Amino acid sequence: MAHVPLTPIGSPLDQALDPKIFARQTDAVREREETLTKRREKVAEGWGKKYTDRVHEKKKLTSRERIARLADEDSEVFEVGTFVNHGVSFGKLTSPAAGVVTAFVMICERWTMVIANDNTVASGSWWPQTPEKIERAQEMALRLGIPTVYLVDCSGLFLPEQARSFPGRTGAGHIFKKNAELSAAGVPQIAGVFGDCIAGGGYMPIISDRVFMTEQAYMVIAGAALIKGAKSQKLSSLDIGGPEVHVHQSGCADVRVPDDEAALTAIREELAKLPSSGAEYHRHGFEASEPFHGATELSGLLPADHRVTYAIEEVLARLVDRSMFWEILPARGEEIIVGIGRVNGLYMGFAANRGGLIDDAEVRGAQKPGGILYRDGIAKLATFRRACEDDGIPLVWLQDVSGFDIGVEAERVGLLGYGSSLIYANSTGRTPMFTVLLRKASGAGYYAMAGMPYEPVVQLSTTLTRLAVMEGRTLAIAAFNSKLDDEFEIAVEDPEEKAAIEEGMQATEARIEADMDPYSAASQMDTDEIVRLDELRSWIELFAETSYQSNTNRRTKNPRIWSLHDLAALTEPNR
Repeated sequence: MAHVPLTPIGSPLDQALDPKIFARQTDAVREREETLTKRREKVAEGWGKKYTDRVHEKKKLTSRERIARLADEDSEVFEVGTFVNHGVSFGKLTSPAAGVVTAFVMICERWTMVIANDNTVASGSWWPQTPEKIERAQEMALRLGIPTVYLVDCSGLFLPEQARSFPGRTGAGHIFKKNAELSAAGVPQIAGVFGDCIAGGGYMPIISDRVFMTEQAYMVIAGAALIKGAKSQKLSSLDIGGPEVHVHQSGCADVRVPDDEAALTAIREELAKLPSSGAEYHRHGFEASEPFHGATELSGLLPADHRVTYAIEEVLARLVDRSMFWEILPARGEEIIVGIGRVNGLYMGFAANRGGLIDDAEVRGAQKPGGILYRDGIAKLATFRRACEDDGIPLVWLQDVSGFDIGVEAERVGLLGYGSSLIYANSTGRTPMFTVLLRKASGAGYYAMAGMPYEPVVQLSTTLTRLAVMEGRTLAIAAFNSKLDDEFEIAVEDPEEKAAIEEGMQATEARIEADMDPYSAASQMDTDEIVRLDELRSWIELFAETSYQSNTNRRTKNPRIWSLHDLAALTEPNR
């Protein structure tokens, strides 16, 4: 029973796909991914060189320079929320990444969530969606039990837009509730205060276990300008709440350091005192291994045209160690593939949609389209999710789903009930799950496959992702259905009315297509990050390592006593 029966999955590239098709699909994806690279670079500039120079003139580092110095040498930084507020203007101003950098950073061989105010964007002010972005990062750290580091350089709310970031359930004050929840859960929090730390920015570091202040830093409920206006007192903000006050008098900070570099060194020294990662223990003696089939090939394996199918087995083969996989319940619900693979030597569950034509279990010799959720596939997903929860196995969802089956037969077999069972399983589990929207994320299928409303720790999109209830053309037909015949052609004779209907349908389709753009979703925090296809393996390595890092915040069973073994045994054909 202890043996996990991993077997080879996938094929070498020259067998998996015609070279000409691979080249064509690679070219189609390349343009989109080049756009992604350029947009990332633009966000990383903040408000540009002028504002970076201002920071350097104060002998300070920018937020991303601070993160780079904190990170272990040659380690990769995984930024989340890069495109929050993308394409949004506030008068003549923009807020790249909502004025805050949130990222998974390897520090002293421990994965850490770093939250850093971007001091090149309005002195690190909080814009609309800045609080929500910070809270999302705090929630990721809480769910994984990984240390959280705050690099505070924040002049408070961007006051002209305060009404959109101050009140409400997820307004700025909710950050401090998350601080408290992290503390209550025993998740280490360390804060470095590097400059302005006004109002809400002043509260953010206080609940942290360690607070370091540089000589240029101050924490105040109200800055000198406000006090001068309210009380006619001529003081500087350093006089009011600098390190002399908060380290030596109030006790609101712990250690006074001369500058940015010293603060970052102190933060690293504190993190080094924490227990090391539990991941090595949970490898059960296995070493991390690369997929046998290269992960860089993913950019040519997925067609940019969402109407064209591909083999999901080839995707899995480029994500799991040595391209080895244990498929569970292979004979049922063929529109879904579920199973176990190792990632960096750590066991991870995978649930993915299978496209193309699949056998219809209800009608002998018949086939039906994949990429849709039918009864058996939904039941398989719910059963697998519960088994992973019981066994403590983190789960990755790979979505390319068109939605649920519809019609008389779907209602007769109780698809709503099976869907409710899956929703319950996804809503009540505590074992980490992560979602990747490979291409289509449509309708209730997006919900069922653990989309953002079901709170995956992280949800990724690719440049091919299309997130919506339904496709633009389908929605246009539904909206104008009363004017169409059975062939969906406009069924009116008047030329002017016909032209108006046609124009309306085209406008509706265009608007929906724009809404389905992954940058639109990322801008409004409906997805956490947009990634290149050839980056997916690295991200799933991150998911595995962070899921197994904490030694205390969740239960992981050893492979001998997995309920997955029982499930497989009970569903094997009788010999």
